[in-house]
Amino acid sequence: MIPNSSVSRRGFLGLAGGLGAAAALAGCGTSGSSSTGGAVTGTSVAVLPSTAPATWNAVLAKVNSKLKSDLGFDLDAQFINWSNYQQQSLLKFTAGEKFDSALQALWLNMAQLQQSGSLADLTNEVGKYKNLSATLPKKLLESNSWDGKLWGIPQVNSAARVQHFVIRQDIADSVGFSTIADFDQLEKFFYAVKQKNDGTVAYGAASNSGYLHALPVPTGMFNASSWENPDTIARAFSGKGMFFLLAKDAAKTGSSTPKAFWDDEGIVDTLHRIRKYYNDGIINADALNTDAATLKSQWIAGKYAAGWAMTDGTASNSLSTLQKAVPKAALANIMPLTGGLSAKPNQTFQADNLVVVNSKGGNLDRTMQLQDWLSIKENHDLITYGIEGTDWEPADGNKFKPLNDYAFPGYALSWRSSLERKSMSISPTEEKIFDWAQNFDNFTLDPFASFIPDTTPVKQQVAAMSNVITQFANPLFYGVVDVDDQLDKLKKAADGAGVAKLQEEMEKQANAHLKKQA
Repeated sequence: MIPNSSVSRRGFLGLAGGLGAAAALAGCGTSGSSSTGGAVTGTSVAVLPSTAPATWNAVLAKVNSKLKSDLGFDLDAQFINWSNYQQQSLLKFTAGEKFDSALQALWLNMAQLQQSGSLADLTNEVGKYKNLSATLPKKLLESNSWDGKLWGIPQVNSAARVQHFVIRQDIADSVGFSTIADFDQLEKFFYAVKQKNDGTVAYGAASNSGYLHALPVPTGMFNASSWENPDTIARAFSGKGMFFLLAKDAAKTGSSTPKAFWDDEGIVDTLHRIRKYYNDGIINADALNTDAATLKSQWIAGKYAAGWAMTDGTASNSLSTLQKAVPKAALANIMPLTGGLSAKPNQTFQADNLVVVNSKGGNLDRTMQLQDWLSIKENHDLITYGIEGTDWEPADGNKFKPLNDYAFPGYALSWRSSLERKSMSISPTEEKIFDWAQNFDNFTLDPFASFIPDTTPVKQQVAAMSNVITQFANPLFYGVVDVDDQLDKLKKAADGAGVAKLQEEMEKQANAHLKKQA
């Protein structure tokens, strides 16, 4: 899947939908009061990333007819383009806007929002709703609780999440790479596509996700060392800011010894590799300024031979649309781990996406009732896949056949592992990876799995470093600048922004976490 193409999900990433200010004010009730399960009215406003799906108005009308009949309120959505979502969703919270829920995550603004009191505490809420409770495994809730507190409803369709590649299998076959087992072969495939010289770009990347190219989380897309040893998950105080790598032996020594990402040899090697890819035309030259929606349209038009995928089983969903442009197109998923699917990559088991409740301008009861309602398969299928017979039809093996381009960002509102259907077009390679990702035992629990650094002591430095990363690090992640010269500029700017204070605070908090765990 191209990042956030249903939209990566982590990855990635529209039209602003929905309500005017008056409707929003009328729709939302009192803030984050304890859930009673009683009757509520009005409109549940959900802030969602991406664009309004094709046929959304028809689907929403049917959703609201049923929702109003069942629970007495209706739903509306404010869609925000992925390129603006992180900033705009944060502004909605800080400005005190009236809405019930939003997509949040550690890679967005969740830690900052929780620490500022903007999120309702859901710790004692889930158990009050039988349908919702039935779809959220105990281990999932434990993994997504911070010091025993739950601040969002995890939206997952697998136990683990590892980014990897989706490729055009028809192109791979044509250039002699029918099977790709490791990163070295994958790179050779990229250059074979380039040598073919038919206008196809080897890899399509979108803006706002460049750090995923280089940093281990536990894999970096072009980080060869991370595919050999997927045992490190880079850490930041919030969002896509300044990342540190913590010591691999921290659990034994009790010392986290964080180092800046630019002090890691594997990452620096990766930055040089990305620079070479850019110069050689392996990556789209406009990646730094290409939003997810544009990348998706280019992908389904057949422009790229490979793109970003997540272990969520959705990369194949674009095949039917792609085949309208390229009738013989075929897709495959490549997970180039050394040792294949026996590698046991590190995982935190924290959800990439969570539905959070706006404590200062939302209605907790209404949000939780909506989440419970969406945990009923009939309702889940309606909003996730659209109107049966119009947008999709069921297929054997708990699969579905899309009938048009309807693509709702279910990861932002309605994902439930036990309710998700696989696309009928899912490739055998993706299905194998997706099934592998369902089992917690196929992965290694990261020693910092439950560590959520507190931004409060370093708010000023976090803000300053965010600007530094945008200006000086992002160009490195796309290969558009000379690596050595840009790293010098990055380090100088980082020193001025207080990176030493961030590193010191990261070590202090990470060591305290280790002590508490011990």
